[in-house]
Amino acid sequence: MRERARVPLALLVPAGLGLAFLVLPLAGLLVRAPWGTLPQRLAEPGVLTALRLSLQTSTIATLFCVVLGVPLAWLLARVPFPGRRLVRALVTVPLVLPPVVGGVALLLVFGRRGLLGSWLDSTFGVTLPFTTTGVVLAEAFVAMPFLVIAVEGALRGADARYEEAAATLGAGRWTTFTHVTLPLVAPGVAAGAVLCWARALGEFGATITFAGNFPGRTQTMPLAVYLALETDLEAAIVLSLILLVVSVTILAALRDKWITSA
Repeated sequence: MRERARVPLALLVPAGLGLAFLVLPLAGLLVRAPWGTLPQRLAEPGVLTALRLSLQTSTIATLFCVVLGVPLAWLLARVPFPGRRLVRALVTVPLVLPPVVGGVALLLVFGRRGLLGSWLDSTFGVTLPFTTTGVVLAEAFVAMPFLVIAVEGALRGADARYEEAAATLGAGRWTTFTHVTLPLVAPGVAAGAVLCWARALGEFGATITFAGNFPGRTQTMPLAVYLALETDLEAAIVLSLILLVVSVTILAALRDKWITSA
């Protein structure tokens, strides 16, 4: 039996402190949770409304990201073209862009005086800011890079010989994509969609900047947490617990793909 490696004390101490730094805030949330009144808190109209709106908007945003993001990931993984590195960098910008800045950018494009928003308003009478649709757009903007990166990685790791064999047998590009490529990368698409959904569910900065904080219309769970902190701490803790449970569930579902164990 191989002897277990000794961990240097100089690494063990900061590693333990780092773990404590990450775990203690979560433990504090669990300790301060109003467990005795939790069922009643979860049944409150404000909590249920924010939860329902969050689930609806994050799901629609994820579907939107899948429809646009999977073809974009395929383009980046399969088609060499000038400026591909620049396009890939632009796709990942929302990952590092402060969400509030993303909300301002969305206002400048889709606002009533924005680049596209003014045309949508004057031509179709469509206004996107401070609406439920605006919530979906804000969530999709910050979440789509997670999907694109996951699907592109799956495409790069897939064996292209199956696609070549399908083309040799006379299958068109669309048939090859739908019957060969997509089944090959389906686990990557699923993982990317789940991460995308989780990111959309937890979005705050771009949402409050672009869509506002109107109960029943644009107030998602993160926004409800922010508002509840000023008036009802226990309600904020309950909403935070819901988001924590969702996050842990997502990590547990994706542990085989994203976390390797010894």
